[in-house]
Amino acid sequence: MSKTLSKLGEFGLIAQIRERFPAPDGVTGIGDDCAILPPAYSKDTLVSTDMLVEGTHFLLKDIAPYDLGWKSAAVNLSDIAAMGGKPTGTFLSLALPARLDATWMEEFLHGYGDLCKQFDTPLLGGDTTASPDRICINVTVLGECPTRFAKKRSDAKIGDLICVTGSLGDSAGGLKAILKGVKRDADVQKLIDRHYRPTPRVAEGLELRLNLGVHAMMDISDGLGSDLQHILDASDVGAEIDLVALPLSLALKHVCQSQGWDPLQLAVSGGEDYELLFTCTPQAEAMICVPHFVIGRITKRSPVQPGMTLTGPGIVWRGASPSFADSIGKSGGFDHFKKK
Repeated sequence: MSKTLSKLGEFGLIAQIRERFPAPDGVTGIGDDCAILPPAYSKDTLVSTDMLVEGTHFLLKDIAPYDLGWKSAAVNLSDIAAMGGKPTGTFLSLALPARLDATWMEEFLHGYGDLCKQFDTPLLGGDTTASPDRICINVTVLGECPTRFAKKRSDAKIGDLICVTGSLGDSAGGLKAILKGVKRDADVQKLIDRHYRPTPRVAEGLELRLNLGVHAMMDISDGLGSDLQHILDASDVGAEIDLVALPLSLALKHVCQSQGWDPLQLAVSGGEDYELLFTCTPQAEAMICVPHFVIGRITKRSPVQPGMTLTGPGIVWRGASPSFADSIGKSGGFDHFKKK
């Protein structure tokens, strides 16, 4: 019979985690008050942290514990990828109800570990505590990048092309299907898998970092419209996006057609695709080997022109109807504190 966490105990859980995630050679990991990492010369240290809360970021009754472990690691590794960095370690802190089954925890760690192993990223520490009802997961990820070579949001240049590394809207379509209880055929399941098991574009970020013509970069977590706006604000530029050029998967098109949803709305306002959004010179784009799609260009901030529809301070959506652009402006991206 499986134990609950109340029977396993905090130190039993820590021992289980330590056994599953041994520290690499030269690193002191789980077991001391702090992890000890050897110094990295001529490299900048990248640090990011993210939190997932039950009921806000995931529905416990729907997501498998393996998938939740995977996603908890993925959303953090994606932040390192967005800077063109190499992940070097993670720290996992968990607030868990004592009633939670220990086998659930084992599967969660399995998913977390499987993704981290893909990127040779050890778990170096964290914390555990009891929660009165909901699960809360906090991950801190470390990475490294050659000094002053990290890709930042503030480096977009007028004349740059705007690119993404993969299809948009799949994760949002998957979440919508979950919430609406759509029958899970093959296409719907593909979208749900994109939502529950995103792939951090670490290799792509490392490749793009080597191209000096690649300027600004970030991952798409809150939606194209919202995340592009972050680049524009940080770089003090504008953008034109060609809606026809947005990469949409066949699965998303099929599901949206059957359900009467707008795939462009999901691609622009939906989030959690975790593709890389980057700007680069036209010359640099021609040299990029990473699969990508050109969806627009960086411009000066300017008022709307005939045939264009402007939303937000600087984004022009080519091919958008006024009603579409207005809906984008009102919805924006995901905001934790926006009133529903």
